[in-house]
Amino acid sequence: MALRRPAVHLVTVFKVRAHMNPKILSVDDSGLVRKAVSRVFNRFECTMLEAENGEIGLQQTVEHRPELIILDYNMPVMDGVEMLKRLRADESLKRTKVIMLTANSNPETIATVARLGVRDYITKPFVDEQLLAKAARLVTLVPKPT
Repeated sequence: MALRRPAVHLVTVFKVRAHMNPKILSVDDSGLVRKAVSRVFNRFECTMLEAENGEIGLQQTVEHRPELIILDYNMPVMDGVEMLKRLRADESLKRTKVIMLTANSNPETIATVARLGVRDYITKPFVDEQLLAKAARLVTLVPKPT
């Protein structure tokens, strides 16, 4: 029995460390917005991933299993709502945390994505601190050593 305790402890430590370096996926058709989102998180221990539409975003989600997705609403190929529907329909992905980041401030749109499990909603243009504060409520953000 004494041999099992360290193994369990190592697994626990590994899980804790994995959550201290979360994967964050930015899905937006604008390269400038994706770059701005990445810049917000560049001083933290996290892995940034990018996708230019919902289809690629879904592929990235399946492949990399991000802890948080920053998702645009209006995109070509597959929009944010369709990506959300597919995420929520997949048993292994449905608990993925999502913040919607979009220029669309229509109350009906906000209600629609809220029903699909979006954790928060930010309208563009966004303030870095606002995105950071909302993300920090959903994932652990540890500053990089200086």
